[in-house]
Amino acid sequence: MHLPPQLRRRQLVALLGAAAAGPALAQFRVEVTGVGTTQLPIAIAPFRGDAETQQKVAAIVQADLERSGQFRAVDAAGAGLDEASRPDVSPWRQKGADALAVGSTTRLADGRYDVRFRLWDVVRGQDLGGQSFVVPAADLRLAAHRVADVIYEKLTGEKGVFSTRIAYVTKAGTRYNLWVADADGENAQSALASPEPIISPAWSTNGGQLAYVSFESRKPVVYVHEIASGNRRLIANFRGSNSAPAWAPDGRSLAVTLTRDGGSQLYTISSQGGEPRRLTQSAGIDTEPLFSADGRTIFFVSDRGGAPQIYRMPVTGGEPQRVTFTGNYNISPTLSPDGKWLAYISRINGAFKLQVMEMASGNVQSVTDTTADESPSFAPNGRLIIYATRQGGSEALMTTTLDGKIKARLPGKGGDIREPDWGPFQR
Repeated sequence: MHLPPQLRRRQLVALLGAAAAGPALAQFRVEVTGVGTTQLPIAIAPFRGDAETQQKVAAIVQADLERSGQFRAVDAAGAGLDEASRPDVSPWRQKGADALAVGSTTRLADGRYDVRFRLWDVVRGQDLGGQSFVVPAADLRLAAHRVADVIYEKLTGEKGVFSTRIAYVTKAGTRYNLWVADADGENAQSALASPEPIISPAWSTNGGQLAYVSFESRKPVVYVHEIASGNRRLIANFRGSNSAPAWAPDGRSLAVTLTRDGGSQLYTISSQGGEPRRLTQSAGIDTEPLFSADGRTIFFVSDRGGAPQIYRMPVTGGEPQRVTFTGNYNISPTLSPDGKWLAYISRINGAFKLQVMEMASGNVQSVTDTTADESPSFAPNGRLIIYATRQGGSEALMTTTLDGKIKARLPGKGGDIREPDWGPFQR
């Protein structure tokens, strides 16, 4: 099948590695590498009752916090504490911990679980409070992620992203799958399976819908998929190619790339479908649109200057301004929610590498040592970036801190893993 030029470029990074990845990594096998300069040492004591459950809440919480790059785990094996305990903080101080989390997982008579925890400031000996979550057995992992979110926010002052979700695509043999998974890569559920390519998944701002491009009609067509019901609706099926959907922050419209009027140009279209409005007028290829958080600006990739670079323009129209000036091949832009950072993929000496630009200064840093990075996407708190790459001979889903110092390899379904997108905070 011949992909149109803008889709070929979109897929170029993904297609560099075609070896099938191994099976999903075992639970908690979140491989964290690197050392940050300001990691807070925290002890997560085994939760009372965890031994009787399939999902070990304390271990999930610890893996979440380590993966964030903000925390370093202090050994707490055999602590024998729960949320009702008043711990002696002296031995924890001696172990070098600044904080201690304790808790319990209790099965209720109706089969649900009561997950409780309490957080202690070891340095000051203060009770920082606790919380409880009553959940069905199927949501024990979610409860653990929520515990980690609360701990993260109490100790950093920022919202945690552990209970959010990611989407990504796999290709195994001739089968394509669109997956929705927890932010740690676990608990993956298939949203769509197809013998034809699925590309460019994009979360709606409320986390209830995914837009994507499917080739099931033997051409690229844009759909919107309701996560809860599995229902979907056709958004763009115009003459030629329909690709690269991106949600406006209000959820009422999407930006798309269409070739209906000749070359690949940007349009906006209602999230219910309808007649699109053209945004760009160029002789080049304009694709991969991206809205700023306030919805006033669109970033996109264009070769109007002779090679793919990232530009921005007002949604209302106007002259596009070039954003990237380092290197001659820059694609796949993603913007941090606060607008301070732009991540993208740059081709450097034949390698495809994740770059992070500070928007205020224009300073650019390469944050990976891999050579087939693709499709970066910011976590909703702007502290991590998820991307796909090739590592150790197989496809991998990775997260990295913005400085590249802490990376984690996430579990992923077998096959070529590509095009991850990090969903928003749950509302």
